[in-house]
Amino acid sequence: MNAPIRVLLVDDHTLFRKGLAELLEQRAAITVAGITGNPDEAMELLVKTQPDVVITDLNMPPHGGLALLRRIRAEHWQGPVLILTVSDAEDDLAHAMRAGAQGYLLKDMEPDDLVEAVQRAVRGEMVVAPTMTMKLVTLLQGGGAAEKADALAPLTAREREVLDRMAQGMSNKVIARALDISYDTVKLHVKHIYTKLNLTSRVEAAVFVAEHRTAQRRNGVKMPT
Repeated sequence: MNAPIRVLLVDDHTLFRKGLAELLEQRAAITVAGITGNPDEAMELLVKTQPDVVITDLNMPPHGGLALLRRIRAEHWQGPVLILTVSDAEDDLAHAMRAGAQGYLLKDMEPDDLVEAVQRAVRGEMVVAPTMTMKLVTLLQGGGAAEKADALAPLTAREREVLDRMAQGMSNKVIARALDISYDTVKLHVKHIYTKLNLTSRVEAAVFVAEHRTAQRRNGVKMPT
């Protein structure tokens, strides 16, 4: 039997975070490793509890969930961070994805859907609330930052193959099977991709690839694979 997924909850609304913690604790597949409404304490709990996934509110004093997310990524913690919010604004989704979130969930979603999203995120998948799916597609198809002739130039051919499959939402294990290489080799490639392209998450990687493809099409160049 697999060990329960250990979750760190960060939300400044006491009743909501306690209620969510009780809901998750009722599931055998999940356990709450830490709970707080304070971003500074969240950073301490991250180090102390070493959770599998962090779930944080978006609009949270003093600086908001995105500031906490950036602090987490600045500490080079590569685990999934999920935004759980009431906001269905496309701009908030875009800011969260580009800051390194692996998921964007809404507080009115069904409990079973939330649990499933947590499980998928731990497997390495990108997760968004169903009502946000089309907004994510729009974001991934948007124009962008990758305007260089070949933004993928720093990558080896194998790293480009791995990046392409990451952008398709494949987990490391699935990529390993698809490319007939070891899981550890995939992890190493992913680490090199993050370093070379200055990325912090699989979502950022997907956005990077989408923007690069848009730039390549605009310039009449086929994206290298």
